[in-house]
Amino acid sequence: MISKEMKPKHGHLFIISAPSGAGKTTIAKAVLQKFTDMCYSISFTTRKPRAEERDGVDYHFISKQDFKKGIKKARWAEWAEVYGNYYGTSAEFLEKKLSSGCDILLDIDVQGTLQILKYHPDSVTVFILPPSINALRKRLEMRGSDSQTVIEKRLINAKKEIAQKKMYRHVIVNDELSAAIDEICAIFDKYRQ
Repeated sequence: MISKEMKPKHGHLFIISAPSGAGKTTIAKAVLQKFTDMCYSISFTTRKPRAEERDGVDYHFISKQDFKKGIKKARWAEWAEVYGNYYGTSAEFLEKKLSSGCDILLDIDVQGTLQILKYHPDSVTVFILPPSINALRKRLEMRGSDSQTVIEKRLINAKKEIAQKKMYRHVIVNDELSAAIDEICAIFDKYRQ
């Protein structure tokens, strides 16, 4: 029999979800600065990089053809088609890091979370809410990267995602960024002890 001290530690899987523009990426980056030993799962996507984004840092940018091959080969722990582009999380990365004892942070949408929870039901899930739909609209418009049509689609999708917030263990309103970061770090700290 293996004692508790001898049993290898299995990493925790932390998931942050939020509607587009609610501050998920900014909060995830702040969490990673606090927990420097936490691994970050960089998603794969077929969309074109935004001006400030770098391949292998913000996303792994790949072709639709390569992504679809990955679907057939069960390469993705979760994947979705969003606004005509594919997004996915490497199943191999998750398994390797978790089994080695590394805690992992995932920054994924609601449908991705549903897929991950099938295989990792003990995941610590956090949903980030915008203070209001109007505040979310302003954030999306200030970003300046989407057309008005895309912004309207994102807002419709945001309402659908917000309606599913109850499936998350924790819900945080990102009204004041520093307070939201402190709150999520306190949650993660509790699980990591």
